[in-house]
Amino acid sequence: MDMKFINIGFGNIVSAHRVVSIVSPESAPIKRIIQEARDAGNLIDATYGRRTRSVMVMDSGHIVLSAVQPETIVGRIAGKEETMEKSEEYES
Repeated sequence: MDMKFINIGFGNIVSAHRVVSIVSPESAPIKRIIQEARDAGNLIDATYGRRTRSVMVMDSGHIVLSAVQPETIVGRIAGKEETMEKSEEYES
């Protein structure tokens, strides 16, 4: 099996084949999932203090927070080569 990794911002990488879903953090059910993962010790916050723009649910049950838009991450998974603009990573 070919291992594919995705940059989710600030040099953080996740394994593409372990991602179950990528969702926006705005809805109440997603906020509840984030809090439950935090309480259970299954939350990985890769935002570096920036605003959470995407929430990844992993097949291990871990929840990964990223400051990168879901559409951008999906594009990276699909293999679209794009230049990472610093403004994207440093928006607050």
